[in-house]
Amino acid sequence: MNESILTSIKKVLGIAEEDTNFDVDIIMHINTVFSILNELGVGEKGFTISDKTKTWSEYIDNIDVLALIKSYMYLRVRLLFDPPTSSFVNESFKKNADELEWRLNEIAEAEAEENV
Repeated sequence: MNESILTSIKKVLGIAEEDTNFDVDIIMHINTVFSILNELGVGEKGFTISDKTKTWSEYIDNIDVLALIKSYMYLRVRLLFDPPTSSFVNESFKKNADELEWRLNEIAEAEAEENV
């Protein structure tokens, strides 16, 4: 939970933590995905990162939802930053991201109903 958001996303993208050549691009895409998650009602409202200091626990404390968010974040950032060249793989990534988005939306709606 206390893992750096930027570092963890770079790791699944296959980029070493010490390689900062693409940090600006990756941060921009991560923040885009946080905006989408915000629209879905997931996580801390208005959350953004600017470097590797922000952690997942600062964004959300629900460990069950965190796994979905991490996978969703990876898929969306990958599609924005370095889309697969194979149309089959690209379509598979999009379908997986769409399914995760649907699940996250369902969770957010259920939590919103509980808080009414």
